Amino acid sequence: MSKKVIEGLNPKILWESFYGLTQVPRPSKKEEKIRTHVKNWADQNNFKWKEDKTGNIVIKVPATPGYENAPIVVLQGHLDMVCEKNKGTEHDFENDPIKLIKDGDWIKADGTTLGADNGIGVSAGMAAALDNDVVHGPLELLCTVDEETGMTGVNGLESGFIEGKHLFNMDSEEDGVFYVGCAGGQDTVGFLEISYADPKDDLEPYELMITGLKGGHSGMDIVIGRANAIKLLGRLLLKLEDVKYRISDIAGGSLRNAIPREAEVTLLINPKDESKVQEIVDQFIADALQEYKVNDGGLKVVFKKKNEKVKKVFRKKFVRNLTNLLLAMPHGVIAMSPDIPGLVETSTNLATIQREGDVLRIGTSQRSSVEPAKNNIANTVAAVFELAGADVKVGDGYPGWQPNMNSELLKTAKEVYKKMFGKEPEIKAIHAGLETGLLGAKYPGLDMISFGPTITGAHSPDERVNIPDVEKFYNLLKEMLKVLADRK
Repeated sequence: MSKKVIEGLNPKILWESFYGLTQVPRPSKKEEKIRTHVKNWADQNNFKWKEDKTGNIVIKVPATPGYENAPIVVLQGHLDMVCEKNKGTEHDFENDPIKLIKDGDWIKADGTTLGADNGIGVSAGMAAALDNDVVHGPLELLCTVDEETGMTGVNGLESGFIEGKHLFNMDSEEDGVFYVGCAGGQDTVGFLEISYADPKDDLEPYELMITGLKGGHSGMDIVIGRANAIKLLGRLLLKLEDVKYRISDIAGGSLRNAIPREAEVTLLINPKDESKVQEIVDQFIADALQEYKVNDGGLKVVFKKKNEKVKKVFRKKFVRNLTNLLLAMPHGVIAMSPDIPGLVETSTNLATIQREGDVLRIGTSQRSSVEPAKNNIANTVAAVFELAGADVKVGDGYPGWQPNMNSELLKTAKEVYKKMFGKEPEIKAIHAGLETGLLGAKYPGLDMISFGPTITGAHSPDERVNIPDVEKFYNLLKEMLKVLADRK
């Protein structure tokens, strides 16, 4: 792929690093290629590095001459990316490079996630290590793995792997904001054994798909009130009960930390009922758009004949039980923070449904900045599963990050920002899991802030990063490193 997309973008050194990352496949849990890329980069630049058993890498960058006694600063980001693509987009995330597109002041990808989350943060660390214009003390570039599917990388971080006492997490997505706290989270999964029956001869298969929704990050975007394709599918199945139908398969969503954009069933009906089903679908679309025309107005329902032979279908009683489960399962904001205006305190996401052999696996995730509240909503979700007769598996979860408003690093960041831009930055907590929660638990006393450029649509093919904000973000990083180095 041509590099022309990033020609003329500033800072050049950061964009070239980011382009390099986009050319290397880096799905969560399959980071071997990107880890090799990063280690080769370190070797080429004579930086020492080490790797732990989990696959996390730390690269030691010597200080600018004269600043060897300055405090060590850790620049942290995760190597993996969410791999989502639009239906109809041909892309193999395990082998193909990301195709970049420049759209005005934005960089995005061609029908897939971009990987700016967290490729821009990792690239900023690599750029700062090479940029002769950056004055800094000793740096540790901490590159973690598997952040997007449960933070197993940072969870497995070995004791003593880093030495620095100051850490910049560069995995935030809002310009002009320093994050000082985040939600903890956990997964709750239900396993529902499928009960089958033989299909009747008068029934023929049709595809019924909810599509066209925006989806988005299940933490950052949950407050917007976007539609959930799996929840909508449950509502549509309920409306179809006047028609003699069966289903032989169901699927929806793809990632535990994304609001599902699509969900579908293989629907078996008598062809003479096709027009009646279409009428129900049309009315369903009209009703749903009354709710979501502002927040998620792209809803579409695909209903078309399928050319396949169905050997078995779900029993009617099982389908009704499944429909009730999808209708009863909570999704969305559960509580807003009483302390920080506009911050979601607790939420839950009905994320995925997929058939694994003769079992339906239904995935959900819960988030909260208050540990008892997180446990409570997880128990609620588990209770819905159990009422439907599903087996339940609860994940270990990860801790939140309690804000420290007296942080010296935060004080420095605020002073630098105001000096550079003539205004105060916003100080926020985030309703999403950042690795800082686990880092703080593993390294008590570690002084941390999180920041980054504007990234929208993370975890979806709509992901894009703002070009001017990337330059602003990098200049801010440079100045903060210099101020900390001057304290040698």
